[in-house]
Amino acid sequence: MFVAMNRFRIVPGQEAAFEALWTGRKSHLHETPGFVSFHLLKGGAAADHVPYCSHSVWESRASFEAWTRSEAFRAAHGGIGSSKELYLEAPVLELFEAVEGA
Repeated sequence: MFVAMNRFRIVPGQEAAFEALWTGRKSHLHETPGFVSFHLLKGGAAADHVPYCSHSVWESRASFEAWTRSEAFRAAHGGIGSSKELYLEAPVLELFEAVEGA
């Protein structure tokens, strides 16, 4: 199992716009070989931001990397540049290989 997470620090008051951006996009993930699941998580608000995390689970690192090179990936991420005002800073990508699972 392989997990890809993006951590976001969203400007307070922009939560609905950020969530709409994610829920309204066509990710094509469910059509992608090796894709297992996806979640968009929201944390408790801090003084200067609202934390979010996108969490996608893949069968392998190779499956995830193949998706990042696909046309579906480019299409899913095409409108991100037009929403910079939602972000306090650039997202932080974190990649994880499973060590143990149940």
